[in-house]
Amino acid sequence: MLKKNKIYVAPSILSADFSKLGEEIRDVESCGADIIHIDVMDGHFVPNITIGPSVIKSLRKTTRLPFDVHLMIEEPDRYIDDFALSGSDIITVHEETTRHLHRTLQKIREASSKFPMEKTGRVFKDILCGVSVNPHRPLCAIEEIVKETDLLLIMTVNPGFGGQKFIEETMDKIKKANNMLKNLKTVIEVDGGVNRENAGRLIQNGVNILVAGNYIFSAKNRKSAIKSLRG
Repeated sequence: MLKKNKIYVAPSILSADFSKLGEEIRDVESCGADIIHIDVMDGHFVPNITIGPSVIKSLRKTTRLPFDVHLMIEEPDRYIDDFALSGSDIITVHEETTRHLHRTLQKIREASSKFPMEKTGRVFKDILCGVSVNPHRPLCAIEEIVKETDLLLIMTVNPGFGGQKFIEETMDKIKKANNMLKNLKTVIEVDGGVNRENAGRLIQNGVNILVAGNYIFSAKNRKSAIKSLRG
């Protein structure tokens, strides 16, 4: 469902106007977005609190774009079924938030059959699973499990807030990740400080999904902003 030979632009609604989220999602869809990136924060793993499954379920009615749900929360296993039922197409967890990462990824995969797309309104037939690596964490932390994933999310800022500056040192990690995934189906996603200036290098180094929040939602012309990320 995610192709390694394609570039996807995923606006992060963390930077959208929360008073009109439905309108904001429809707007970036009309401007050429491929995926909607939804950051879920619990105020524990990261110093911020955002939205939960009930809001995602409401937003599911506003678009037929896939929902890429990024769980920045502790003990994600407790909530996977809730997010699956809300219409998530991709569920990504941080590797350090769960003791048994393999079991967590299995639970995401099992949610596809427990909650079929006809019941949840999601776009993809099967829920995809992802694992995220923070800037300070080494790739070896996920090396043994990455083959079980559909997506590797490399954080290029410290998680928790939008509008941060891209951490240049993460570019080397992206290069290493691209080499690690060479013979796997897993695609690379990056989140944090993505803009027109660095998008080309990210794509060149193997990135498939560009998450951008502030760059897109603060743009005077969102269509041009999305187009500029594709090069």
